[in-house]
Amino acid sequence: MTASRDWTIPGLTIGLVVMLVAGVVLPDWLLNILNISFSRALAVLGLMVLWRTGLISFGHAFYYGLGAYTVAILGKELGVSEILVTVPAAMLVASTVGFFLGFIIRRYRDIFFAMLSLAFSMVLYGILVKTEALGSTDGFSVPTPSFLGFGAEEAADNKIVLYFVLCGIGYGAALLVHRYLQSTLGNLSTAIRDNEIRVEYLGYSVAHAIHVKYVMSAALAGLGGAILAISLSQVDPDSMVNWTISGELVFVTILSGPGSVAAPFIGSVVFELIRTYAFEWLPHAWQLIVGATLLAIIFFLPGGVWSLLARIFGRKEGER
Repeated sequence: MTASRDWTIPGLTIGLVVMLVAGVVLPDWLLNILNISFSRALAVLGLMVLWRTGLISFGHAFYYGLGAYTVAILGKELGVSEILVTVPAAMLVASTVGFFLGFIIRRYRDIFFAMLSLAFSMVLYGILVKTEALGSTDGFSVPTPSFLGFGAEEAADNKIVLYFVLCGIGYGAALLVHRYLQSTLGNLSTAIRDNEIRVEYLGYSVAHAIHVKYVMSAALAGLGGAILAISLSQVDPDSMVNWTISGELVFVTILSGPGSVAAPFIGSVVFELIRTYAFEWLPHAWQLIVGATLLAIIFFLPGGVWSLLARIFGRKEGER
């Protein structure tokens, strides 16, 4: 029996080309939705890595906010707005903090892992709310970003430029995570979820593996927060760090499913469209629609939106 071919990389490449072409014809409001969706998808990509290990974080808005505020502070205090500087700096800050906190959090599992991560997030939220120099509850604006030295005054459409850059960043992040999941350390994810003791008997350190995954997820969340801050041109605690943001990330993770690195991007777009139209139709009860969607996913699609796509694709292959 021949092994089935992995279509992840060709699929990601085709998706990138489609999104780049679509960016030329899409209206500005839809480009804005895609920018916000993709920024969230990067954080969800990190949560997916943890989820495959059987771990769920209820506090990844901590790193989401760190990335966003890093970009904002660099622009406000140092006048640095170059995306190629601010975005890597956001990832560096988030991954560094995640590295040190990882020594603590890697010792916990299940609800204790989830609640400890939430506690860290709420500590940062409290600090930001009480710090007037960082705008307190109102936050502060982010300077207009530049790419390779070209700012809004040189670019014909800054939103399109940002969209193209974000597509490239998302493509690169998805490829790196895919390669990691195919490595030995990445393949330990399901083994750790199923039986940690057997993994230890095989000679692998479960604590080290979880630490690596946690730092990776922190870096991706910081990257997503940086992109969100650039997209919104504004940072504030309620939009970046509050526990409700962590809840949204977990929601999108469940909605997407862990089947593929492409799933977070599809799930994030679906979530943003559901929320946008739900708010338009029922502005005072849009949470009801979002909650009903989550219940429907849990009951009928426990593997997320990706499982539905995989099922349809498998059916088509069976018809050939």
